[in-house]
Amino acid sequence: MTKAHILAIGAIAPALLMVADAAQAAYPVSGRWTYENASAQGPAKECSGRTMEFRGLRRLDTGGGVPELRNVSVSQSSPSFFRVVDEFFTVQIRGRTEYTLRILDQDHIEIHMMRGGATFTLRRCA
Repeated sequence: MTKAHILAIGAIAPALLMVADAAQAAYPVSGRWTYENASAQGPAKECSGRTMEFRGLRRLDTGGGVPELRNVSVSQSSPSFFRVVDEFFTVQIRGRTEYTLRILDQDHIEIHMMRGGATFTLRRCA
């Protein structure tokens, strides 16, 4: 192996590791979050109604059309702002959804869907 090959491999390896890290990154938040009374202060004492749960590489959503999504990538652009790509499978459809997730404080997050432009706030469940 020549010195040029070693340098080329040395330059490519970190880029491949960065791609692998992005694909394996978990969500920046975890646990259950409620859509209900989302602007109230502190965590929600009761989380009945529509909820979203971030569990490892899975996102469970009772407030949308697809109940389970799997994380494809998370890219952090600031300490509190993330771009997320999720993948979903139904009997007939395989698709991806992209959104930004902004951590407002320890009990509130904001999600902005790239397609359609909907923005909503969620509140952490106690």
